[in-house]
Amino acid sequence: MLKGITVTLITNVQNGTDPAGAPIYEQTSEAIENVLVAPASSQDILDSTQLYGKKAVYTLGIPKGDTHNWEDQIVEFFDARWHVFGIPLKGIEAMIPLQWNTKVMVERYDG
Repeated sequence: MLKGITVTLITNVQNGTDPAGAPIYEQTSEAIENVLVAPASSQDILDSTQLYGKKAVYTLGIPKGDTHNWEDQIVEFFDARWHVFGIPLKGIEAMIPLQWNTKVMVERYDG
C-alpha cells in the first residue's frame, strides 16, 4: 500500500493592517499527513521551465479531502524549504482510485 510523508505547509495569514492600511501577515505552519513526494519527471521539468520560468524538482500528491490553499505556498520536507508554483491540478475524487487527487509542483526555496 502506498503511503505519503508528513510535510509542513507554511501559510501567511493576515492579522491586521499597518497605519497606512497595508496588510500585515503572520506565518503559520501546519503538518499535513500522507502527502506523496515524487521527483519531477523530465517532461514536468521542461514544461515548468517553459511555462513558468521555474524548475520543478518534486511533484506532491495531496490527499483527497484536503481543503488547504496550496497555490504559491511554502512547504517543508526532507530538511528543506520548497515553493509551490503553478496551479494545483485537481481531479474528481470519485474518479481517482487512490488516496490522492491533487497535484502540485515545487521548486527549491532559499528565502
